[in-house]
Amino acid sequence: MSNINTESKKTNTYDVIVIGSGISGGWAAKEFTEKGLKTLVLERGRDVQHIKDYPTTNKYPFEFEHRGEPALAIQKENPIASRCYIFREDAMHFVVKDHEHPYVQEKPFDWIRGYQVGGKSLLWARQTQRWSDFDFEGPARDGFAVDWPIRYKDLAPWYSYAEKFAGIAGNKDGLKELPDGEFLPGYPLNAVEDYFKGFVKNKYPNRHVISARCAHLSKPNQIHFDQGRAKCQNRILCQRGCPFGGYFSSNASTLPWAAKTGNLTLRPFSVVESVIYDDKLGKATGVRVVDANTKEEMEFYAKIIFVNAAAINTNLILLNSKSTRFPNGLGNDNGQLGKFVAFHNYSARISAEYDGMKQFSTDGRNPAGGGYIPRFRNVYKQETNFKRGYAAGFSAHRSNERDMTGVGENLKKNILNPPLGPWHVGSHMMGETIPKESNFVSLHQSKKDNWGVPLLNISVDYDENDALMKKDYVAEMSQMFDEAGFKNIKVNDSSQAPGLDIHEMGGARMGLDPKTSILNKWNQIHACPNVFVTDGACMTSTSCQNPSLTYMALTARAADYAVKSMNRFEI
Repeated sequence: MSNINTESKKTNTYDVIVIGSGISGGWAAKEFTEKGLKTLVLERGRDVQHIKDYPTTNKYPFEFEHRGEPALAIQKENPIASRCYIFREDAMHFVVKDHEHPYVQEKPFDWIRGYQVGGKSLLWARQTQRWSDFDFEGPARDGFAVDWPIRYKDLAPWYSYAEKFAGIAGNKDGLKELPDGEFLPGYPLNAVEDYFKGFVKNKYPNRHVISARCAHLSKPNQIHFDQGRAKCQNRILCQRGCPFGGYFSSNASTLPWAAKTGNLTLRPFSVVESVIYDDKLGKATGVRVVDANTKEEMEFYAKIIFVNAAAINTNLILLNSKSTRFPNGLGNDNGQLGKFVAFHNYSARISAEYDGMKQFSTDGRNPAGGGYIPRFRNVYKQETNFKRGYAAGFSAHRSNERDMTGVGENLKKNILNPPLGPWHVGSHMMGETIPKESNFVSLHQSKKDNWGVPLLNISVDYDENDALMKKDYVAEMSQMFDEAGFKNIKVNDSSQAPGLDIHEMGGARMGLDPKTSILNKWNQIHACPNVFVTDGACMTSTSCQNPSLTYMALTARAADYAVKSMNRFEI
């Protein structure tokens, strides 16, 4: 530990340090400050204040220099970031550029990041589904990973707690594989989405099309007004930052809530180099930080440390947190830190046309995005040649056909009175990948970034199970489309690298046995119990649901336990 005078140490000491201000970091800040603990939140990027720092939120399409498309020079400078759908003129200022924080790709991996206060909570797709015991029991049943140390009953009350505060729109669907939650009114399906829902229900009793559940205030409750948020305006410009707070983000919700307590200190431009471990005390005492702008090194101290830097950066920090006790990274007695990284497989899409329902069109916008098909493969029993399964999105829309034929007045009439074309339907795959020791991240032995922190090697890839699962998705969804009367069915295999799904998980997984996991059932590091990890790095497996709601629930649960443990002088 570096020398620091007593007065300086007192100034830099807090009850809790939270590393990261994204979805899980924001929740940690809310929970601790509400409980009266002086909390320091460290964010490596710039400050982004709600409403004030959303520069494009009210711009019209014609106000963007290139109608939304990044300039060709910018795309060439950012071959990784520009592959992401968010990387457009209205939101690319919230996305890390390729040169800003390089990494080493031992295998192709598109690492999409948001380095600012709020992190990727400003950019996420806002889909929110609970896990079920089919998910938590999956590794034990299917033998592909260590057993989760918790089950659905352990997290169910915390799902409810998070949903009520965040605001989740959805319907009570009564599905065992996708438990219901504390919902605001769900967004309706349009005519063709509803038609497909009915068709699937009649043809496939064990398959379901539901309205997608999303973190939008369809009808706010008082708790949302108390946060200063308002009803979602259905603008679907969410990636710009929402001035209404209509969708959940750290910036609109948890961080302002934490700030109102008077217990929050938020420090942007703070690159966390490592967690400090005191060999004599046998616990972590703080964190080392490098100022992003001045490169000044400093240390902050706390009794409790929550590492919520987003999955891959959390692994980086823990691997770089070396001491005499932990020469290979904090808590890494078993050598498994950074290993068993997994993600979601979003590489397949299917589109088609539907010639029916000509009496209907669409009016307005649906922030939920349409329908959601919960996983239906290998749920109650193993029935395929691959493990686990996939969920799928489903949406339909109808648009005008452009008729550029004719001359003079006829051309003018054709342009001004475009006829409606057929319905277009589409689906995308959300496949669960299997955590493997061969999928890992590690520190580069010699290369460092601008702040003196080792670059990260990323070695993550698909496997045969992913290929078999994708083949099944294409076959099953194509058959369902065909039987529903959809025509001109087309399959698109993007062959995209892992990472573009932006759902990376694992590396510091939870488990029952310290020999095979990094964290216990309370998200504590087994060998350093005053350090907690509740972002994607903690995940033992990925399921196929969008993970953010689970991060919120895990964080609230772990923070509650941490405070009680501290009050009992256990940490």
